[in-house]
Amino acid sequence: MASAAKKTTVSGSFRVDNALPSSSSSSISRAAASAASAPVSASAGNAPQDWTVASTDHRDDQLGKKVAMASMIRAVDSLPEPSANASSKGIPTMLRAQTSHPLDPLSATEISVAVATVRAAGATPEVRDSMRFIEVALFEPNKHVVALADAYFFPPFQPSLVPKAKGGPVIPTKLPPRRARLICYNKKSNETSIWIVELSEVHAVTRGGHHRGKVISSQVVPDAQPPMDAVEYAECEAVVKDFPPFMEAMKRRGIEDMDLVMVDPWCVGYHSEADAPSRRLAKPLIFCRTESDCPMENGYARPVEGIYVLVDMQNMVVIEFEDRKFIPLPPADPLRNYTAGETRGGVDRSDVKPLQIVQPEGPSFRVNGYFVEWQKWNFRIGFTPREGLVIYSVAYVDGSRGRRSVAHRLSFVEMVVPYGDPNDPHYRKNAFDAGEDGLGKNAHSLKKGCDCLGYIKYFDAHFTNFTGGVETTENCVCLHEEDYGILWKHQDWRTGLAEVRRSRRLSVSFICTVANYENSQLRSIATWRIPKVWYNDSTGFICTCSSTLFCCTFRHGCRLQTW
Repeated sequence: MASAAKKTTVSGSFRVDNALPSSSSSSISRAAASAASAPVSASAGNAPQDWTVASTDHRDDQLGKKVAMASMIRAVDSLPEPSANASSKGIPTMLRAQTSHPLDPLSATEISVAVATVRAAGATPEVRDSMRFIEVALFEPNKHVVALADAYFFPPFQPSLVPKAKGGPVIPTKLPPRRARLICYNKKSNETSIWIVELSEVHAVTRGGHHRGKVISSQVVPDAQPPMDAVEYAECEAVVKDFPPFMEAMKRRGIEDMDLVMVDPWCVGYHSEADAPSRRLAKPLIFCRTESDCPMENGYARPVEGIYVLVDMQNMVVIEFEDRKFIPLPPADPLRNYTAGETRGGVDRSDVKPLQIVQPEGPSFRVNGYFVEWQKWNFRIGFTPREGLVIYSVAYVDGSRGRRSVAHRLSFVEMVVPYGDPNDPHYRKNAFDAGEDGLGKNAHSLKKGCDCLGYIKYFDAHFTNFTGGVETTENCVCLHEEDYGILWKHQDWRTGLAEVRRSRRLSVSFICTVANYENSQLRSIATWRIPKVWYNDSTGFICTCSSTLFCCTFRHGCRLQTW
């Protein structure tokens, strides 16, 4: 710490190199801050990469404040248990310990505890066995809890986020416990329920184990159906393909190998009282491949039309079937396979040479758990089974104005795909990709070199499956920098001197596939500075300014939408 050489911190999936100044005050600041943040670190793998305060003369006062603040915050584990009626003037004193930030996604252990808590609350073994878990996600706290966490418990410690109370600031001792929100489906009773579970202490997951969570509330939602699960999709496909009238209808169309048949359950929608959500129903769409030994064939290019099927998803039986009209299958497409060799006559291109993205000193961003700092931006990364990637607490440090809040929460709440064809069965094809399938639950494990290029930090995502087990999608979210070409340039025609600014973006992305559609979600942050005034013939002039941009893009198939 005392030398001026580069310091290399290795953590997680990437290395960060930063030049640290030689300063005793800088060392004191980092040591104090590290001591303060140690008890609230989520895990050893989430150690802060580097958030040292530069020791310059004009920041001596800030350093002193940070040292004083760090010394005031004691380790949570060393605090005595406060009395039940503990309170302080201005801001109530928190009574529960917490080691994860209130906005961090649920860990695999927290999901297991939440599921075990709800299952243990079942009145009988039959009720517990019939529970199916559609979604387990973080029950997001109120903004004031987030402000307390960012002010006193998690770096970079920003007390200004909490309004000052009469008599001076009051530092809470602990934060309230994290909570989980569960959407459950009872397969036996056909009931949908929503549970809120307090994750007081996460240690054991067994029904009879200690330190189980606590049920805060539970509510049965009448006449409602939760999203379908992949397990139900597979069961529905098997039931339809084994249904004798369906097999006869496929033979009529020249298909005898049922392994080539694809059955996609779709939500029935609501077209009449027969579609009322009191029943768990699906109207599958049928497709057919041409080759059984080609897993990458685009079977969705050959829809099987004229067949009507209605499936009771609760009992997994076909309750209505009709072969309404014979429509011949589309012919086989010679370019039906997705592989590069098949689409080019079996020959891969050789005229594209490797492109290497190199950052010899590491990336410019810094990561502490799910907290990201890049240039003057900072934000938190979250993830939910329904929405997928969520960005919290986006802020920009704007010189003397300090921290400027840009957004509290950013996500793609829904994606609707209305097909718009009035003919049967297409008139009812109106997919809600987030609400009915879940963008997060269908996310991929990203591959380095293809999905993401450059110096990459990955984040895993944890979900519950239909029966309550925990599944992890490794490398689900990708964080990396991009060179985005020339942002701004001007050359003086008299002197021949030129000024150029490169454009650099910080991208946070994930990709999911719902049926035949790849949905790529990208959050990009870019900053730049224009240092001079230049005349423009069309607009008059461009004034000197500092500009910032936060943009979100959503790619669906070949379409690109930008906000």
